[in-house]
Amino acid sequence: MIEYIRGTVTELTPTYAVIECGGIGYMLCITLPAYTALEGTKEAKLLVHEAIREDAHLLFGFINEQERSLFRSLIGVSGVGANTARMILSSIPAPELEMVIISGDHTKLKNVKGIGTKTAQRIIVDLRDKIKPTGDSLINQPVVTSEVYDEALAALLMLGFARPQSQKALKKIFDTDPTVKVEVAIKKALAMM
Repeated sequence: MIEYIRGTVTELTPTYAVIECGGIGYMLCITLPAYTALEGTKEAKLLVHEAIREDAHLLFGFINEQERSLFRSLIGVSGVGANTARMILSSIPAPELEMVIISGDHTKLKNVKGIGTKTAQRIIVDLRDKIKPTGDSLINQPVVTSEVYDEALAALLMLGFARPQSQKALKKIFDTDPTVKVEVAIKKALAMM
């Protein structure tokens, strides 16, 4: 499986990006927040989700782990495919979507093109218990995080720590020192948990 692709952005549209890495151009389907984050950049690193079907091998690119994790949760809901999940994340940014699901606001989900009442309710019922609030207000959460933050968060999650606990610890660390290195951030976070 491909975990991420880092390289030169050779083409960028609101629906896909082409990233050249090692002489190969990878086309990744992206969300609007990813498009906004990539605009004007020459180099990029996108986390990847591979969708392998009989008729296609698609790559979906995400700017951070929160967005990719939500995408994977959404496609796990019956009746929600990869393109529908991408449409949801393009319409509602990841931090806001978490709050919509936690609060059970199916009307906001229903406003997304292609989502009916039943699908919106199913998303909330299936995911409400899987997504936990971070304890931080939506305003305090960065929409686009740094690569160092993403790597530190991914490491903590792989070690078995809960996402909200890990995000809270890392937020404190990065608020104190935004230039902290990955290894140092992980060690400090482990000491706090």
